[in-house]
Parts: sequence; C-alpha cells; structure tokens
Amino acid sequence: MKVLIVGGVAGGAGAAARLRRNDEQAEIILFEKGAFISFANCGLPYFIGGAITDRGQLQLQTPEAFRARFHVDVRVMHEVTGVDSASKTVSVLNHATGETYTESYDKLILSPGASPIRPRFPGLEDNHVFTLRNIPDTYAIYDHIEKVGPKTAAVIGAGFIGLEMAENLAERGLSVSIVEAAPHVMAPMDLDMAHMVHNRIRAAGMGLYVGKKCAGFTANTVQLEDGAAIPADMVILSIGVSPETKFLTGSGVELGQRGEILVDEQLHTNVEDIYALGDAAVVRNLVSGRTQVIPLAGPANKQARIVADVVCGRYASYKGSIGTSIMKFFDMTVACAGEKEESLKAAGTPYHKTFTVSASHAGYYPGGTQMFVKLLYNDEGTILGAQIVGGEGVDKRIDTLAVAIRFGLTVYDLEEMELAYAPPFSSAKDPVNMAGFVAENVLRGVMTPFYPEDVASIPEDAVRLDVRSPGELEALGTIPGFLNIPVNELRSRMGELDLTKPVYVTCQVGLRGHVACRMLAQNGAKAYNLSGGYALYSARAKDLQGLADGGNKNCTACGQQV
Repeated sequence: MKVLIVGGVAGGAGAAARLRRNDEQAEIILFEKGAFISFANCGLPYFIGGAITDRGQLQLQTPEAFRARFHVDVRVMHEVTGVDSASKTVSVLNHATGETYTESYDKLILSPGASPIRPRFPGLEDNHVFTLRNIPDTYAIYDHIEKVGPKTAAVIGAGFIGLEMAENLAERGLSVSIVEAAPHVMAPMDLDMAHMVHNRIRAAGMGLYVGKKCAGFTANTVQLEDGAAIPADMVILSIGVSPETKFLTGSGVELGQRGEILVDEQLHTNVEDIYALGDAAVVRNLVSGRTQVIPLAGPANKQARIVADVVCGRYASYKGSIGTSIMKFFDMTVACAGEKEESLKAAGTPYHKTFTVSASHAGYYPGGTQMFVKLLYNDEGTILGAQIVGGEGVDKRIDTLAVAIRFGLTVYDLEEMELAYAPPFSSAKDPVNMAGFVAENVLRGVMTPFYPEDVASIPEDAVRLDVRSPGELEALGTIPGFLNIPVNELRSRMGELDLTKPVYVTCQVGLRGHVACRMLAQNGAKAYNLSGGYALYSARAKDLQGLADGGNKNCTACGQQV
C-alpha cells in the first residue's frame, strides 16, 4: 500500500507515525511545503516572549529523525499543488529546485492545515505587519524585535493566538494595544465572562479596542474605521484562519462554503481513498450536532490515529468535538468547553445558566485564588457548556467539566462526583461540585437567579437587599439602591422589609445570597439571588466603565481582581 500524506505538522505527522506502527510494509510519503515538520505550533508565542529560549525545542521531530524512526519518506519544501482523483495522482512542486512532478497513491490523507487571513488593508506595506503560523513566522517576529527594537505594537484579533501574542510582546517590553472587531475578546466565551479578561488586559497597561475594526496602517499607527489612530511600530494580524485547500480545485473533493473539507465519521471525503483531518476538515459539534471547523491540536492528534487505522482497514470513527480550550494570560487562566450562551441563544436552544465563584483550594491554606465558573445546562440538567476564568486549578476543573459534557452527564452527576481533595489542591466541596449544587437548586426551583445585566431592569417597587457586612460594602462598593442587612442579622430584621414585594438579593459571590433567599422564601417572599454576586457585577461594571472611557485607556484600577 502506498500512502501519500499532505501536511507534516500535528495531523499529518501523527497519521504517518500511526500508519507505520500499523503497517511496517506500507510505502509512506509525507509532503510538507515548509521546511519543518511536527513543530510546536502552540508554543510559538512563548519563544517570542522568552519563556522558551532554545529554538530547537520548537521542533518535536526533525525530518531526519522522523525518517530514521518511522521509515517515512519525508519531503520538506515540497508542495502538493493539485490532486487528480481519477488517475490517483498528485502534482508536486519542489520549492528547493523548482521541479514539478506527479506521484501516484493508493490512499491519500489530507492534512494541509489553515493559514492566517491577511486582508489587503491600505498601508499594509508601510508598517511591519506579521502573522504567526509556523517557525519561520516566529523567527521573523523575534528577529524583528531584536534588531529593530519597536516600542509599540498592535494585535489585530483577540482570540487565543492574539492574546498570547499580546502577553508575550508585553513581556518583551513593548506597549501593546489589542483591537477586536467583535464585542468582546475570546470568541468561544460569552461577554459576561470576557469582562474579567477585558479588565485584566487593562490592568496589564494595554489598550483595548473591542467592537472596533481595522481600516489600514501607516508607518507607525493602526487606523480604525472610526478614525482613531493607535500607536504601533509593529502589528500582529490574528483575525482568523482559512483552510489551505485551493490545491483541491478540480479534484472532486467536496468542500464547504469556506473551503473546508467535508468528511464523515471515518474522516473519509466524498472521493474514494481520500481522507482528511485537522484544521482544514469539518467535525461534528457534539453538543449542537452541527458540523464545523474546530482548529485545535488535541482533536487533530486524535484524528490522526483514527484515519491511520481506517486506512489500514480497521474500524474507527471520530465522533466529534466539544472545542475544549484553555489559555494563559499573565496570571489569569481562561478555559472553555462545549457551547456558549451566545450560540445557544442564536440557535433557539433552551438553556439555564448559573455562575459560581470558588476558591482554587481550601480557604485556610495560603495562596489560593478565585475562579469564576459559568455553567450552561438544559431542563433535564444535561450540561451544554462551561467557561472558567481564574488562576490556578482552572485546568483540572475545565477538564472535569469537558468530560461531563462529552459524555452527556448532568448537573446531578457533578454533585455526586468524588474528586481528589487535600487543602493545597481543592476544597471538600470542589468547584465542580459547587457548580452542580447551584444548578440543581435552580432546576428544583429552590433558587431563582438573576444576573448582572438584569440589575437595570429590576422593578421599581422591588426590595433590593445586600447581605454582606458593612465592612465589605465600604471596601468593595455596592450596587446603587441596595439596602444593607447582613445575612446574620436578617432573621431578626425581617420586619424591616416589605415581603409582599419581590426581593432581589446580592452578596459577594452568591452563597450568602442563597442563604438569605431561603430565609425570605420561607417567610413568604418571592426572592431572587444575584448569580455570581457582587464579584461578577463589579467585573462587568468595571469593564463597562472602561468602555465608556473610550476603551483605550491603560487603567490598572479597572483591572484589579475582586
């Protein structure tokens, strides 16, 4: 069997290695149009920032080592320019020599990846504008900073790569601004969770321009459509990627509207003996059921194993993805899995949401940090999505919730999960358990939540109650118009409240608010608890104030953690 593989990074190299383990006799040819294979895409920003200092660490395998270990014919600087599925051949351009030739195949695996989108903005050639996809891109950015010494930088696009690049440019001493056309950073998240990321961006001294579009460049600025000019001696374009599938024109391989390769569960295209995987191929979203491109390294590596097994005649299938992702941003960790509220709302999918604020480990053990957990679930309690913003411990909680989402578990399962506990690592009621407890209270009707965005529409005749201590209100602030009765005094002061009116309650994170609501409900009141408490409300208020100030001020006060 002769197998050709197009693309030599995560998916292609992984498929080649698995193929060899499956079949020692197969002829395997791996084409990579660049000079490197199997490199650490996700580590590239950290080389630029200096966290990774050895250039060799970015290469997980060299072509020579890969050939020696797996007996694969690795052809770097060889670009597949066309596919003739009728004759089962591919056209190849050798960039080193300029030679073109054809190569036949029995099976063809497509893993071409995706390339950064680079629109032809006016003035594009006037500034130093970079994209980041591969090792040469990384060296170009690093060397430019070393040789030219820019003072200011703008990052256009605030997804994973954009924010990671913003952090690492700041670590190199540049003054950084972030421009994002969407209303908030981090597309897999919802705005209510992105507020905290916005605040952290400002706390780092960065300019933040959300809901703003780039219109062009000058030699030292980025021009926005609203006429603003942002100082920028260099620019990182990170506005998305496009599948690298133009070479499939005329091949008969079916593509989607954006050029993505359409495949079934066995990663087979519509053309016999041609398979596809990775950033250029669609997968099924396990929560929504729709097909989409989810360009993440984890799914690509799993698909590589599966496609190699299928090619070798074994039954295997890739059931889909939930888009589990995580990012470090200075001392903050941001993580997501499953659907977000914005997508559920757009699709008309019924859902509930709750926020919990938990310590990363036992409060009495030093060094803990808070994490904000947003949980999305349906009437049956099935978990649809989760988002977490915090510090240490976010990674293990999102992984636990990702498993729950993937296997269709419910909030009731979260309550019952027995998770590892010792004071340095967690609490006896882990943040995952707490998310389940709160969601179960909502589904049982024991707690009725309201949210920070609802505060402005609270009925005028309603009772507004803050049950924190007076010291907390003095130190942290309060929501205008809320009466303060500490929760420990509420029973004895219940007579001060008109319980014939709805009562809207807040505390710092929602726990004391729930206790107060239970007291109020059993005294005949209709009570609502602010989900996420004043902590979430305050994060939102700080971000909105930052936006009202123009959204572009370096404001450390706006970004202080609650």
